[in-house]
Amino acid sequence: MKQQPPVPIRTIRDFHRLRGIPGPGHPLISVVDYRLIQPEARNAYDSWVMHFYSISMKRTTSAKIRYGQQDYDFDNGILFFMAPGQVFRIEHGKEARPEHTGWILLIHPDFFRNTALAKNIKKYAYFDYAVNEALFLSEKEEATLDQLVGHIQQEYSGNLDKFSQQIIIAHIETLLHYAERFYQRQFLTRQVANHEVLDRLEALLTAYFDRDDLASEGLPDVQYVAQNLHLSASYLGSLLKTLTGRSTQQHIHDKLIEKAKEKLSTTGLSINEIAYELGFGHAASFSKLFKSKTQQSPLAFRQGFY
Repeated sequence: MKQQPPVPIRTIRDFHRLRGIPGPGHPLISVVDYRLIQPEARNAYDSWVMHFYSISMKRTTSAKIRYGQQDYDFDNGILFFMAPGQVFRIEHGKEARPEHTGWILLIHPDFFRNTALAKNIKKYAYFDYAVNEALFLSEKEEATLDQLVGHIQQEYSGNLDKFSQQIIIAHIETLLHYAERFYQRQFLTRQVANHEVLDRLEALLTAYFDRDDLASEGLPDVQYVAQNLHLSASYLGSLLKTLTGRSTQQHIHDKLIEKAKEKLSTTGLSINEIAYELGFGHAASFSKLFKSKTQQSPLAFRQGFY
């Protein structure tokens, strides 16, 4: 079946109408109960682009959801995030209609315009489109977020006053802080999967720096590494920082210096030739990086072997 282009959803009211649920209690913020959403039976795919933020805690059966680069089934509760302009697509199972539980918190950027959150929300890497690793919640974590979302819904559904926006934003910020904490917990507790990423990273960089065409291809960048590990650059960076204390770029440089030391100690190539073989356009750039990482020049390092 030919895939249709995503449907643009510009307002929260449009989202409610598209999903066949009653209109929102507030035009700029809404908590949607997933049980109220009925998937369109005639569509094999649901695909859309929203112009507002979405934070979803969801359980789903008989459906796969495409988020970033990866498919997920949602038999267990997970949390995932979307920023305005991202594409979201659901492929429903053919056996039965998917059943959903959980909630979606929808927040239009106008709700927190001219507040500190308008700027600070950009620092949360899990809103990045390429983030393809959802947050798997424990029952306790899920209960904590359920309570916060309940407070948000209660606040905007009541009699709004001059304190309402400030209180709701405070709850949103708290939710985002908890999500950041829970992601750090996930990096540490999913040790098998995460250490497999480290092994794959090591193998990827080793293979790259063993290539014969580095002179023409140049050095790998963070995006190349993340793409080949099937992770987003932001998620990979957060994962590595938690597990190793080092960024993706630092891991690339570590492998580069390791390869440079090998060439300096086992070959008769000149510094210029080694720089060229490692993908540097100028030997001076190579020497500067090598010295910044080892506290000695390439030539001084080589002389130490003779």
